[in-house]
Order: sequence, then C-alpha cells, then structure tokens
Amino acid sequence: MVKNMKENKNENSDNIAAIGIGAMIVFIALILVAAVAAAVIIQTAEKLQQNAQTTGDETTSLLSSKVVIKNVMIPSAGALYITFELAPGSDPVDPGNIDWSIVCAGGADYGNFATATAVGSQVAVNPLTPGATFDVILTAAGAAGDLNECAPTANEDHTLAIQSGAGGFTYEVLNYGADIAAGAKVI
Repeated sequence: MVKNMKENKNENSDNIAAIGIGAMIVFIALILVAAVAAAVIIQTAEKLQQNAQTTGDETTSLLSSKVVIKNVMIPSAGALYITFELAPGSDPVDPGNIDWSIVCAGGADYGNFATATAVGSQVAVNPLTPGATFDVILTAAGAAGDLNECAPTANEDHTLAIQSGAGGFTYEVLNYGADIAAGAKVI
C-alpha cells in the first residue's frame, strides 16, 4: 500500500509540472506577440516620420525661391514693369534662374529675370536676396523691347507664370482694362 501512495504523489507532481509548462508556453507566446506588435508599431512610426520629412523637404524646396509679385504696370507700349520680392525665408536666387511666361489667346511669350535690378537702381543684382524689393521689365525673348505675342491689349486677360530656382511657382492673371497707356496699373 505504501507503494501506491508514492505512485499517486508522482502523478500529482506530474500534473502540476504539466500546468507549469503550459503556463510557461502561454507566457512565451504573449512575449512573442508583444514583440511582433512593438515591431509593427515602431515600423509604422518610422514610415510616418519619413513621409513627414519628405513632405517637409519638398515644401521647403518649392517655397525656397518663390517670387511674390507686388505690382505690375505698363511702362511703355508692349512691355510690363514688375515689382517683386522673394518670399520670406527664401534662399538667394540667381535672377537668370527665374523664368517667366505669359500666355494669351495669340500664343505665349517667355524670358527670364536676368535684368532684374533693386528698386531705385539701374544696376543688375545677382543674387536676389529675400527682404529686398526688385523690379524687372518684361520683354519677350529675341524681341526689341516688346512682348511679341502677348503685348498688353485692352479688355483682355493674360496669364503670367513665374518659375524660380528650385521650384517656387507664382501664377497671376493680368487684367488689362480699357486703359493700356504707359503708367497703367495691371495688378
């Protein structure tokens, strides 16, 4: 009879050990699931940070040389006088890297701001820097001082687009009224 009691104790001990091993397996499984969940959360956070950084860099490059138009006038028949600044926080820009185009029903004219000067000066400025005001007279490429296709025309609207430096883009509609004489204000 003593022998049977010892056998029963061993069986009870085996059941307790089996419960302990089962608990350890569940515990290890929970740790693995938590590790996988943490890895997914960390990977998602890293991807979101990279997307935010890329978007910020793209926005900075688009605004880093944006031209802000202050005024557009007609200085003489067939030309436009533009007063402008670089957007706050812009990088200095070579005026030859600022391209413009005017689109109208008759076609398009284009050129660059290579002849830009500081307001009140006749000396070309290079580079253009933020915080200063500049002016330029737009004449078409290869023209003798006049816009070829899109000269100011009474009661018409023309589209002015300016692309500068690394990507700053400005878009304006030039609204010509009935008066297109020298000194008439367009914007």
